[in-house]
Amino acid sequence: MRSVLVLLNAQAGTLIDAGTEDIVRQINETLKPRCESLEVCLLQPRALPEAIRKAVLGPHDTVIVGGGDGTANAAAAAFTSTDKVLGVLPFGTMNLLAGDLGMPSDPHAAVAALSDVAPRRIDLAEINGRPFHTLSGLGFFSQMARAREEVRGHPVGRLASVLVAGFRALTRTTSFTIDVLLDGRRERVRAFAVLVTNNRLAADWRRARLDEGVLELHLVEDRGTLTKLRASAALLTGAWRTEQHIRSIVTSDLTITRRRRHSWASTDGELARERMPLRYRALPGALTVLSKSP
Repeated sequence: MRSVLVLLNAQAGTLIDAGTEDIVRQINETLKPRCESLEVCLLQPRALPEAIRKAVLGPHDTVIVGGGDGTANAAAAAFTSTDKVLGVLPFGTMNLLAGDLGMPSDPHAAVAALSDVAPRRIDLAEINGRPFHTLSGLGFFSQMARAREEVRGHPVGRLASVLVAGFRALTRTTSFTIDVLLDGRRERVRAFAVLVTNNRLAADWRRARLDEGVLELHLVEDRGTLTKLRASAALLTGAWRTEQHIRSIVTSDLTITRRRRHSWASTDGELARERMPLRYRALPGALTVLSKSP
């Protein structure tokens, strides 16, 4: 790392809870001995996307973002197939990418880990031409993203927020019919939830490898109310790999179609109304990231 830019979401709850001034001071103490120049910016959420876009053409060879999976998604998409190195500090709720890169969940420990990171190439995936780093989901997953936004900032604990969001998502989720095209084969499925992951996902929502160059499609098929309850509970508790009504298929690209023109999808935690059909594709080795040494 020669020239480093750190972009922090000033409204990230984890950052505020840890003490913003303390974290900024620790970032300076940790990174200044490791680079020739360092710039740390605290930004409001609305200003982050533009700052990330400007960083693509900026002078810094390394850009570290502090926020949740949505912030990491914006940065990963911007730096795809560039010579920039991306670092991620886990200041959001799920922090899936940061966790897969070996970054501790505690914010102070994560900053300290920046003294022991190295660049590596990882895969991305894309939905309708837009890169994402971990996962994209329909049905239950889009309802979960919507419910999480509704309970965000409520004066309850993080676990309670997840449970409340999960209950709301479960009660709102109805089954839907999709056509899935993969490996030249088309299959019609009636499902409660569909999840597409960049590389294979373990039961604990972590990935053992970030460079397999594959997608994994997970289908929760509609086989009655009991199936819906069991599968949803398995998704929330991490037991879904052993749930017989959740089917997983490995591929490198796939297309999902529905009769409607648009469908809500949650991609890396960000809810968006996507135009159908949904085309997913693996992007092997598309991004260089800072990963904690084993």
